[in-house]
Amino acid sequence: MRIIRAGYEILKPREFTEETKNEIYRSIETAARTCYKTERNIGKKSAGAFVQALVNNGHHAMLEFANMTVRFTVDRGISHELVRHRMASFAQESTRYCNYSADRFGKEVTFIAPCTLKEETENWKTWYQACEAAEWAYFKLLDAGETPESARSVLPTSTKTEIVVCANMREWRHFFRLRAIGTTGSPHPQMREVALPLLLEVAEKMPELFGDLKRLYEDSKGREEHG
Repeated sequence: MRIIRAGYEILKPREFTEETKNEIYRSIETAARTCYKTERNIGKKSAGAFVQALVNNGHHAMLEFANMTVRFTVDRGISHELVRHRMASFAQESTRYCNYSADRFGKEVTFIAPCTLKEETENWKTWYQACEAAEWAYFKLLDAGETPESARSVLPTSTKTEIVVCANMREWRHFFRLRAIGTTGSPHPQMREVALPLLLEVAEKMPELFGDLKRLYEDSKGREEHG
């Protein structure tokens, strides 16, 4: 049995150079300027300021002309929240076809450590034992001739999964508002565990698109700390 922490990896753009960032902004600017027929105003450094103006003015429909792809490594419960974002595309590790007794999986089931439990406490030990029991039952069913799609029924919510999410920038903003900032209620701690670091990273790399959401989070955090 293997225990790991949740995490994420930005797959597209792979690197946030000035060139790749400008390509993202330019795709938005080119589409948006069609509305006003102001393509003549496109310059080498016009895209960033133009995108910032779109965000400031709430003209977020234009942000749909650029996208970002992220691989999340989370438990099954959090993946169920991710796929609720309908304006996105998903590719997820399948327990129907992945046989965790195979060599390529290390002949073990991987579980995501819940960030709500402290290691070596009694509650942690209870969770750990439950995962051990689930892994034992899963392999016993496989040994008895059951298929992975049948044996998976004993695997718990904590079972690790990888899910690749591709969404346009408008939907990512919506995702961050719900899953990192919590504008409609407190996010699940294990969702915020991956959503908030992702927001802070992209806000640093693409401030014109996400900087305002970082400030919104900081403002909400400040209000919480001061009662």
